[in-house]
Amino acid sequence: MKLSIFGTGYVGLVTGTCFAEMGNDVLCVDVDADKVAMLQRGEVPIFEPGLEGMVAANMQRNHLRFTTDVAEGVAHGEVIFIAVGTPADEDGSADLQYVLDVARSIGEHMQEEKVVVDKSTVPVGTADQVQAAIREALDKRNMSLPYHVVSNPEFLKEGAAINDFMKPDRIVIGSAGGYGAQLMEQLYAPFNRNRDKVVHMDVRSAELTKYAANVMLATRISLMNEMANLADRLGADIEAVRRGIGMDPRIGYHFIYPGTGYGGSCFPKDVKALIHTAGEVGYGAQIIESVEAVNALQKRVLFDKLMRHFDGDIKGRTFAMWGLAFKPNTDDMREAPSRTVIELLSANGAKVQAYDPQANDEARRLYKGNDAVTICEQRADTLNGADGLIVVTEWNEFRSPDFSAIKQTLSVPVIFDGRNLYDPDYLQQLGFDHYAIGRGQ
Repeated sequence: MKLSIFGTGYVGLVTGTCFAEMGNDVLCVDVDADKVAMLQRGEVPIFEPGLEGMVAANMQRNHLRFTTDVAEGVAHGEVIFIAVGTPADEDGSADLQYVLDVARSIGEHMQEEKVVVDKSTVPVGTADQVQAAIREALDKRNMSLPYHVVSNPEFLKEGAAINDFMKPDRIVIGSAGGYGAQLMEQLYAPFNRNRDKVVHMDVRSAELTKYAANVMLATRISLMNEMANLADRLGADIEAVRRGIGMDPRIGYHFIYPGTGYGGSCFPKDVKALIHTAGEVGYGAQIIESVEAVNALQKRVLFDKLMRHFDGDIKGRTFAMWGLAFKPNTDDMREAPSRTVIELLSANGAKVQAYDPQANDEARRLYKGNDAVTICEQRADTLNGADGLIVVTEWNEFRSPDFSAIKQTLSVPVIFDGRNLYDPDYLQQLGFDHYAIGRGQ
């Protein structure tokens, strides 16, 4: 099948590459000429395990191509995916400018029947706007061509996106039925062999399903962080509590790990967007608003513990930081808790020596010219002259470090463990002060 993917960001590039892997003829379109040139050279601008090799292999097979030519993109695809960004406006709403720009371009260039798929995470009602934008562009050309707008939300986890796409737990298709639904069934057939994973529904329900999924997961995170903060004040251990409730099959263990709050490109933006959508229809989404509020506070919990340890004065001190990306197996620092901690430390006169296995380049870009932040090539380099270690992201290489070497290198033997990676009793035996999340401190 000939597919066009508009947008070569995280969702668009993974979607196009995985469809190409199944033998489809995929053309990815982007207005960013530098990014397209980079991709044409086989260079992938994001870190996602397995993606770079899959892109190269499918380019070599001529299954995957990249272009800036919008007209070529519209002409190529019998199915056209809109996978452009929907950044948050100042009021929290999703900015649909780029989505509607693509819709207008489709209407301006199409010459035959098309299935247009909203892959970007978009508010309920966006498909109606896409439909209207295409129709308006066709009317200006005095043309009447059939087209079908479908909602097909993505459920990709950064760091596991290839596996999530190739082995989906569900494939949501929102449509009015007919040709659009049939073509989508055909396209997803190779991913749907073991059992029927396709869930058909109306377009608005599909649009809401994506937001509902992300807000549900964000709610679990914020609720567990709230329980962890309560455990700190009650002298309980949240890790014991987590195991105790996780054994209940109605709860399970997914997304009940306390930490420094959620970040990334999805949860923060989607929670804000759904709050805004609720407000537009006159509904006060109190639980969802609380999820956002709790998360904002959670991002500073480690800093608050650090300030208490140093009696509120950290001016002139230097801290090692392990982990900058908002989660492991990605280089994404959007809304990352590390950024909040760094901002608070620097605002109070401290310096940061940070390391991340993948996000160092992004951190250098973000903190270029900031003398308070040094990005180190190795985790050990962060410890030199540091007055404490702050662990923000749970990368595997941080789980079993040489604590003796850490203690010898740090000026002050204290660890602020934002992901509960370490055994408090063991560290106490080694002579560390250890502050975790929800472990009675």
